[in-house]
Amino acid sequence: MPPLRTALLQSSGRPGAVEMNLKTLDEAAARAAAAGARLLVAPELFLTGYAIGDAVPELAEPADGPGARAAAGIAVRHGLAVLYGYPERDGERIFNSSQLIGPDGTRLANYRKTHLFGCFEQEWFTPGEETVVQAELDGIRIGLLICYDVEFPENVRAHALAGTDLLLVPTAQMHPFQFVAESVIPVRAFESQMYVAYVNRTGPEGEFEFVGLSCLAGPDGTVRTRAGRGEELVIGEVDPEFLAASRAANPYLNDRRPGLYGSVA
Repeated sequence: MPPLRTALLQSSGRPGAVEMNLKTLDEAAARAAAAGARLLVAPELFLTGYAIGDAVPELAEPADGPGARAAAGIAVRHGLAVLYGYPERDGERIFNSSQLIGPDGTRLANYRKTHLFGCFEQEWFTPGEETVVQAELDGIRIGLLICYDVEFPENVRAHALAGTDLLLVPTAQMHPFQFVAESVIPVRAFESQMYVAYVNRTGPEGEFEFVGLSCLAGPDGTVRTRAGRGEELVIGEVDPEFLAASRAANPYLNDRRPGLYGSVA
């Protein structure tokens, strides 16, 4: 099975400007496809922007809404899968969600952020209740989390036990927590033996200062590709053969003693 070439779009787009953000996504998809990528990952709440305040209810849309249809068109036009973040409306509830669209325009997975960070998110969003959401792409089992979720090792370990090969984490990582991108993400990839694509916003946005530093970390704990602090598209490869060899050589998952861990929960 060949490596899955994965493109990470580090961008904040423009808060509140959905059409402009979709145009940015389309342009990034064209560049990613030209570089041979089969998957493009955009940041948390990329469709609308993160610092949108009380515009959340106005900009939220259902999982099959116009944003999803536009993203499906982008995926089909460029022949690659697209993961993007958006505020999802479900009745009276709004979720901080991410959606994975396949290269044929099919909606492969939709994930609702389970661990909400800070007053802004807790005011406007309902926490999701499903920890492990997965999909298949080119023989790779893909899992979804969002930002703060990945900082809880239990979430990532749940994905490891469910067989996730590549964990996609659209994020809005802000100053002064850049150590998460620099240190925590490679450790998560190593301790749970998977690839982790951590894709951030960048620059000032409202009261926030996003730090960039998007990365693709491998199961050996090394970073395969890393963005800087500005707008950038970086590309790395998820190698299933290397992943299998790493899992065979690393005993963490086999040496677990779950009977001792009941007190953790």
